[in-house]
This record gives sequence, structure tokens and C-alpha cells, in this order.
Amino acid sequence: MKLNATLRKIADITGGKLTGGNPDAPITAFVTDSRVVTATDGFIALKGARFDAHDFIPDVLTRKAAVIIARQDYPVPAQAESPFILVDDTLKALQALAKYHRLNSTLKVAAITGSNGKSTTKQMLRAICLQAGETVANMGNLNNQFGVPFSLLEIQPKHKYGVFELGASHPGDILETASLAVPDVAVITNVGPSHLEFFHDLETVYKTKTEIAQCLNYGGTLVYNLDDALLSRLHLDYKGKALSFGFSPQADVQILETEKFAFTYKGEAYLFDINLERHDKLNAAAACAAAIALGIYMDAIKQGLASFTPMPMRLERIQKGNTQFILDCYNANPASMKNALEILGRSSAPRIAVLGDMKELGKTSKEYHRAVARQVLDSGADYVFLAGPEMKYCYEHLQDTTGLKVWYGDTPAEWLSALQKAVQRGGTCLLKASRSMNFEAVFKEL
Repeated sequence: MKLNATLRKIADITGGKLTGGNPDAPITAFVTDSRVVTATDGFIALKGARFDAHDFIPDVLTRKAAVIIARQDYPVPAQAESPFILVDDTLKALQALAKYHRLNSTLKVAAITGSNGKSTTKQMLRAICLQAGETVANMGNLNNQFGVPFSLLEIQPKHKYGVFELGASHPGDILETASLAVPDVAVITNVGPSHLEFFHDLETVYKTKTEIAQCLNYGGTLVYNLDDALLSRLHLDYKGKALSFGFSPQADVQILETEKFAFTYKGEAYLFDINLERHDKLNAAAACAAAIALGIYMDAIKQGLASFTPMPMRLERIQKGNTQFILDCYNANPASMKNALEILGRSSAPRIAVLGDMKELGKTSKEYHRAVARQVLDSGADYVFLAGPEMKYCYEHLQDTTGLKVWYGDTPAEWLSALQKAVQRGGTCLLKASRSMNFEAVFKEL
């Protein structure tokens, strides 16, 4: 994490109290891992669900950190060689530093949220922005209240664009992170049934995702999916600057029903020499609309999208022998499960569906897992392997289906040998589950 401020300034930004040290001493970097602290680093003692970095401050002191940001109640040793900045909440201090750093930069920021497709859209937009200038983006899944400020603190003077994905699992999450990013362009890919254990209903998901619009920079643009049933309301409700995308004829960026990706914008048609699945056409349109809102020229948009590389474990196609695997086990919710099974249905036979639990659906879990049974049948799957306590609801609906070969187990180990034999027949094998099911380990055994 990069920062250029004095101890006095950092204390001022975080609302903390500086104890010891030279107030005018500069700090250029912060770390949160006590094992990598050097004498030129500041250390922020964060507290998470399973850890408290305050426990490691004694070790940080032996490394003579340039400054330590800790809670007000931390007992600072009388002979501490490192200065401390004591704050009410170290996470809020981190976020305050990140927002200060972002607002004191000159780059244009795009922030992306949505129930599905936000990571792919981020990577597509990042690839486009790189054609127009130096670009910073959050890597991997650093998209929560910890990861977003970490990512914002990576902004450097050389950067012209910032592309940041914002995730949400609770109401208010987007408002918290988007208020740090202060985006010039805010993208909402869609609203679907994810994390319903905490959101409870789709209306709350909608309200949370659209919080991003409240955090737009002055003169900023909201980019949203007009095909989405809930987001289509923004066409009438949102009064700010906006750009819609979708297959709908009313969309500003209208995707054309062509084999290769193409869209129209302001009466002009643009054709790209890339083949995309329908869901990725929506992701690409979101990225292109955001790039247009950022003022990037169409030549750079075309070159960037052509250079895009899909992310691992997100509908990743891998050939092993005479079987094509579709590895999509980074995450799972009802919308992405339905989409993955539709793709399997368009793939070569024999078709093998290897499915695991969709997590964090709360009281709606039984209903959504039962719905997967219908989607499996619609996909034309020849073999079905199910794992996890929630997928048992799907199994109960499929086990009596005439002609369909179905295996179920609490864990994949119970049917792994049967799956290994099935994939030897060739065709297409889809592996789809929530991240905690660890289905990539199943793939390694095939």
C-alpha cells in the first residue's frame, strides 16, 4: 500500500492521536502483515473475524516499524521505539487513508458491482483501460471493506485509470466501499439471488447494489443493465447521468443478436472479432459502456477487449484427452448455476453435470436447489453428480427420473471413481459449485 504523508497528516486523516516520533517524518507505505514489516513501513493492526493483528504488535516493535496504527485501548509500551497513532477503529482508519489517497489522485475511477459478472467485467474494462493508459485494479477477490481500501492505496501518480470491483454480502456493504472509491463511472451488472442468507430478498439486494449511484463523483455516470428486471426501474427512477446496456432496443449500448460480439451506440454499429457466450456479451457491453463513459476511444476499446483473458475457474474451458471440462467453481448462486447449465446444454454430448452446493441462500436454499433439478433436465445432461447437504434437494427430484444416471454424496469422494469412469467417454463435463466446496480438487483428480 502506497502513501506519501507525514505522521502528523496521517493522524489528522484518521482522527488519531500520535504518540512519539517526529510529526514531520514521512510515511510512504503501509503493510498489514507483521512478518514483512521493515523500518520504512507503517503497520496497521486490523481485526478480522478470525484474527486480531494487535496480537502481533510486539513482533512489529522488534522490527522497528516507522509507525503503528492501533486501537485507542492498546497499551503502548513505555519504551516503544516505534511511534503509535491510536484510533477508535483501525479499519475505519485504513478506509480514511484510502479515501484521502484516492481523492488526492488525478486518475479516473470506474467501480463495478453486481450479483454476477462483476469480476469478468472488471477484467474486460481493465484490459480496455490499459490500451489508453496505466491502470490500477483490485486483484483477485480484494473487493470487500478490507480489500477495496488496500487496492485504492495502490494508486500511483502514473495511473490514468482505476478499475475496482465492489462485492457485497450484507446491506450497506456497497455504500461503505463505493464511498471510498468515489467512482467517476459506476457499473451495475445485474441483481440476482446471491447471499440471501443476509439480504433475505431481492429488493434488499437491489437497494444495496444501487447504493453505488449515491457515491458517484461530481458529473459521474451510472452504467446499468437495462435487461435486468429490477435494474430496468432505473430507466425511470434515476435522474443523474446514465448509460444503459443490454439486448433491449431501448438500451444506449444495444447488443446485437450476432454470432460475434457487436453493439450499436448513437446510431453507429460496432463489430468485434470475438465470440462470446450470451452472458459474456452482457459483461462486455458493460465494460464497453463504462469505457465510453470514461472517454476512451473505440479503437482502444476494440483492442482492449481483444486482449482480454478469462479468469480462472469462471466458466474456464480446459481440454483433457477427448473431454472438454467447463470449470466454474469460483462461486455459485442461482443465476450463475442456471447460466452454466444452459452452456452445458449447448455443448457436445455426452454431457456430465458435476454440481455442488450454492452457499449463503438462507431460507430460500431448499427452493433454489430444487429448481436446479429442472435446469439439469433442460440441459440434456446424461450423467449427474451431486455433492453437499443442500444439493440433496436437487437429488431428491432427480433420482427417480427415467434414464438419467444420478449420483449423490455428502462429499465428492463418494462418487469420484464413478465420475472418473464417466469422463473417459468424452463429451463435456461441467463442474459448478460455491467456492467452499473446493471443486477444483475434484478436477485435479480427473
